Amino acid sequence: MICVTIYKNSEQEYTAFQCMGHAEYAEAGYDIVCAAVSALVLNTINSIEKLVSDPFEIETEQESGFIDFSLKEGYSKDSLLLIRSLVLGLQGIQKNYGNNRITLKFKEV
Repeated sequence: MICVTIYKNSEQEYTAFQCMGHAEYAEAGYDIVCAAVSALVLNTINSIEKLVSDPFEIETEQESGFIDFSLKEGYSKDSLLLIRSLVLGLQGIQKNYGNNRITLKFKEV
């Protein structure tokens, strides 16, 4: 199962996320749930880096599917919007494929 934790600050802004695991919807290379989550997550990170240029920290481990991403101080509303868009997409995947494939948790930091 893919577990995604979305972190929000005291102003209810999504400023970080952590993603880990595999959906196990199908065998490796054919898992559309993993592919969809990966595409959303990587596109969000790439968009923040290339289009917005806000500072962030990231840690990854490819085999386990681990990604730990957080915006650094000085981030813009554009980055917040991109992360909100990621959450919207992940919620859509969760709705279509169920909690046994992807879970979303929200934590305040």
